[in-house]
Amino acid sequence: MRIAIIGAGNVGSALGRGWLRAGEDVVFGVPNPADPKYNPLPRERLLTSQVAARNTQTVVLATPWLATETAVKGLGDLSGKIVIDCTNPLGMGPNGLELVLGHNTSAGEQVAAWAQGAAVFKTLNQIGAESMDKAQLFPMRPVMFVAGDDEARKPVVMSLVTKLDFEAVDAGPLRVSRLLEAYGMLWIDQALNRGRGRSFAFALIDRA
Repeated sequence: MRIAIIGAGNVGSALGRGWLRAGEDVVFGVPNPADPKYNPLPRERLLTSQVAARNTQTVVLATPWLATETAVKGLGDLSGKIVIDCTNPLGMGPNGLELVLGHNTSAGEQVAAWAQGAAVFKTLNQIGAESMDKAQLFPMRPVMFVAGDDEARKPVVMSLVTKLDFEAVDAGPLRVSRLLEAYGMLWIDQALNRGRGRSFAFALIDRA
């Protein structure tokens, strides 16, 4: 499967490495493929964002939240495509990073409004970039929840999450993004403000 990752920062690069290792055909959509800052990535996999999105059925958003609306609207017609939204709607508040959306909407729902006709899923926002391609190194399999409305195509997204060595769990419809983004903020708060660092993950276990 060809996957177009829009954004090649820490998140996009880590997801790309993980899926390439799993045998997926990954391309990166970036503003300027010739920019030297992308030299660590395979040159033949760098395309402009619109070209990357045009030639695939699966688009992954790995952009900073403030750049996401412009990025999505610059991709052209996304109807019929799977769009995986990895963003958290972060902004700076009086106490540092905080969510700028919540309760009655979410980044996932906003992305769906911008990407009319696409099947939008929220996932891969619940852990730091440093571990997105290293889930296999944890002593327990980290959990990764997936929210989305298109039940027919949700198994495709669940499979891609599983190929990154996460335990993919169906979280329900896209409106559950409101919970998953707050859950992602909990990871961020633990990592940055509670001294836990960035090398941890959440796991889901059942009482035997």
